[in-house]
Amino acid sequence: MTSPGPAANTVGNTPCCDHTSVGVLISSPAGLLVFERATPPAGIAPVAGHIDQHGSPEQAARAEAAEEVGLTLTHLHLLLEERRSNRCRRPPSGPVGHRWWVYQAQASGTIRPAVREVRSPRWIHPEQLQEHADRTVAYAEGQLSDAEFTARPGLAPVWLRFLSQLHLVTLPGTTLDLIDKVI
Repeated sequence: MTSPGPAANTVGNTPCCDHTSVGVLISSPAGLLVFERATPPAGIAPVAGHIDQHGSPEQAARAEAAEEVGLTLTHLHLLLEERRSNRCRRPPSGPVGHRWWVYQAQASGTIRPAVREVRSPRWIHPEQLQEHADRTVAYAEGQLSDAEFTARPGLAPVWLRFLSQLHLVTLPGTTLDLIDKVI
């Protein structure tokens, strides 16, 4: 595996974007673990975060699962590695976008959400994932205002192409291209 990139620097006390991120699809018989992001950008998402000082992408995936939902990953399998042009709330330190590592995982422990980052953690089934994807499509098409999407979000836009590639949601390429403009 290649190294994730340079360590994050800061602007004041705020870390700059390190342009590397991990996403973790934690699954169980109850479904896929998702939650509403408590910090911008709005959206429902699985565990995710910057690699920063965590070391490797695998170490970051384990650390983010522990930090965001209090779970210990017991199995971790790389599904995708690719660059996406998504923005984040951190100050930029170069071109917009992130190199992503997306993992499938199983976990142990009791969900203990980080109040600063996580609202309403829940296990959902694939058809619910598609419903949330469809709400994001409506947002990207201008059918929902920013306020409406924030109040009742769909999937975080950056996740739609990943989930489509993994055959967890079904969206046409033209719709994914439109959503890529939103991220």
